[in-house]
Amino acid sequence: MRNFIWSSALLFAGMFVSFSQTNGIEKGTYLSKNKGEKIKLNLLDDNKYELVFYSGGYEIKGDSLVFIKSKKTENKFDLSFVKDKNAKKVKIKFLNPSYYSFYIGTQNGSESVQYQKIVDIKTKVDPEWKTTDLDFEIEKADFLYLVYEEYGGKSDISKYALPKDVSEVTINYDLAVLSDLSLVGSFDKRTKELKISDQFGKDPLVFVNEKEEKPAKVSTVVPIENQSITNWTYPGKENTLINDDFGSGVAVDSAAVIVDAASPVYAKYDFKLKVENNLKKAIESTKTVSNKFLAVVVDSKNKTAKESFDAFVKEQETQTGYNMYDAYNAQYDTYNYYMAGADDKKWLKNNKITSDPSIIILNGEGSQLAIAKSDLATQQYQFSYYGDFYRKLQRANAFLFIDNVLKNKKALDADLITAFNKAALLEVSYDYESDYSVSDPNSTEFVIAKTALDQKVVAQSWKKLIEAHQKDKVVNMYLAETIIKEIKNQGFTKQLFNTDRILNDTDFLAIDYLLKHSEDIESKRADFNSRQGELHTVGNVVTEISDALQQNLYLSQDGASGEINKEKVNSLYKRIIESGKGNFDVYRNYFYYLAQIQENDGSNVTFLKEFNTYFDKTLAGASPIEKLDAIFSGLDSSSSYSYDGWNSFKDYHSNLSNNAAWMVVENSQNVNFVKDAIKWSEYSLVVTKNNPYYLDTLAQLYYKDGQTQKAIETQVLAVKFITADVDETTANQMKEVLTKMSNGTY
Repeated sequence: MRNFIWSSALLFAGMFVSFSQTNGIEKGTYLSKNKGEKIKLNLLDDNKYELVFYSGGYEIKGDSLVFIKSKKTENKFDLSFVKDKNAKKVKIKFLNPSYYSFYIGTQNGSESVQYQKIVDIKTKVDPEWKTTDLDFEIEKADFLYLVYEEYGGKSDISKYALPKDVSEVTINYDLAVLSDLSLVGSFDKRTKELKISDQFGKDPLVFVNEKEEKPAKVSTVVPIENQSITNWTYPGKENTLINDDFGSGVAVDSAAVIVDAASPVYAKYDFKLKVENNLKKAIESTKTVSNKFLAVVVDSKNKTAKESFDAFVKEQETQTGYNMYDAYNAQYDTYNYYMAGADDKKWLKNNKITSDPSIIILNGEGSQLAIAKSDLATQQYQFSYYGDFYRKLQRANAFLFIDNVLKNKKALDADLITAFNKAALLEVSYDYESDYSVSDPNSTEFVIAKTALDQKVVAQSWKKLIEAHQKDKVVNMYLAETIIKEIKNQGFTKQLFNTDRILNDTDFLAIDYLLKHSEDIESKRADFNSRQGELHTVGNVVTEISDALQQNLYLSQDGASGEINKEKVNSLYKRIIESGKGNFDVYRNYFYYLAQIQENDGSNVTFLKEFNTYFDKTLAGASPIEKLDAIFSGLDSSSSYSYDGWNSFKDYHSNLSNNAAWMVVENSQNVNFVKDAIKWSEYSLVVTKNNPYYLDTLAQLYYKDGQTQKAIETQVLAVKFITADVDETTANQMKEVLTKMSNGTY
């Protein structure tokens, strides 16, 4: 039987709420019992409800609305101690750490803090994550450090003094965050609490009626120190925020790394912006780095404008230094700044800039991308690397650049490649339809330039470019990178026109270019990815092509226009495999593709033939675990299974073998593969023993092969090993198969 492995995620979708029909629920306002910002649940008339997540004050400053945040809860970790002077170790009970990025550290005196990742401890003491809470022991220490690392790089770190006689520490962390879920609720008459959770009952939020609210319990254990640090780390910690593929970047004024001796858990790169004294130099300096823009500040009527400008630059240097952590990273060096002076009046007039104050954003060519009738203080928040404004500028710049090149009859081949590459490297945006225009003539918001492009003209130019490079003897890495992005539906077509499409003839011709130069690309990509002042992430080209073909299949299943060219896709996979460059990820994607594509007669002959070849060549024979281990050891670091780990890799192969065998059980058109399928099914049970799904498959294959008694004995085992993880319908089907085999009606 096919083994369906389900995974559940909490998705941000429409919210549905259902309450238990108990007598204790009444209309009105309920307040959450979490720390910090209170969440309100209002039960209104007409069976309506509302969840209020945030509230507070606000101020209006010009066109800007400034929200006043409530006082932040400093002590997010809630600790309680149990003391026993005879205890030799300290027992830690961490309540529901889930998969969040928690760390625990211990320190004796002024020694270095020794950190461990909670998920690693959980994996060791409870490999299958059967329990919600985590129990483990630590050695006695003077201080306990608890860290919650957020996605954006900011970490909450709390330091606690441990009593000498402490024997047990219970830890709880109040995330106070809700996802959009299918919610259910129940009222506890005894405590008068209303509990709201997802449909699985996990991590409920507890509310009490507003009239019944009591003062919040104050934690009896208070940290002796709290910090909030960006890109927090410690010796030996994996770097999860900075991609080494970006390289060391361009040289800057200072390469010193500053380490705060009082806070040894983080470092800040001493980043310095080079502020030029004239506009021409400022533009030239911006042009040398492909991902930078120049912000020109006009504020001649403000006597303190220069001091404000200098203070702003210093703040940008500090924040950028924290983002870079301990080495220069071009990814975060996104803006240069220039303060316009008296010498720039002519330039301002020629560019029809009359507003004072104003901020003008230029690209490296000196072309205007955006303008705001505002001073720097009002727009300061826009210049964060993490803000959407930078992405909008990149998009506007790419549109303008490619439009200029396509209209320029004297444009060189290199200009076309640069234009397509610039558009292909845009980050995926969820704001394609955003209107950048501002209707209010007195608005202080940025107005971003718009450029209209003709998709057919762009596609024709790209086709000519690909055709012109088919006879290249040496690879152009910028062209190769652009092709990879384009065939993976992440390139200029997606970025400029927000279009999902099936691979066309131009794409297949472009893939030929990649395959022809695959060895050349592989030898050059490390240097290319670390090129100074640029940001590239070209992976193994064969894996990239395989991923593109997989993405192409997904798009066809999601309803993208066009049909898959099965003949060319099959040919590509076979070319890669026959060339000896077919790594595990190529085979994995190929098998998934073939499993979705049936023959005209409804069989899966192509899949079964290809899998049988792979099985005999790669998996069959003695010591299957050792063979799998050898394959696993050779995985590319970018492979998802390199990240998921050995157990997932092993399960993939046993499940793949079972599913291939099940195709033969399920489809009479595949009957000629029964004996091969028995090999695959027996293999799945060598790798994963006593799996009821796999036993059910093997039993039915034995029966189809005429081995009736062996089939019945195997089906008895399938039924024997049914667990609570097997749904009731499937379990009944297995039992029914055993009955039919036994009475001869199968």
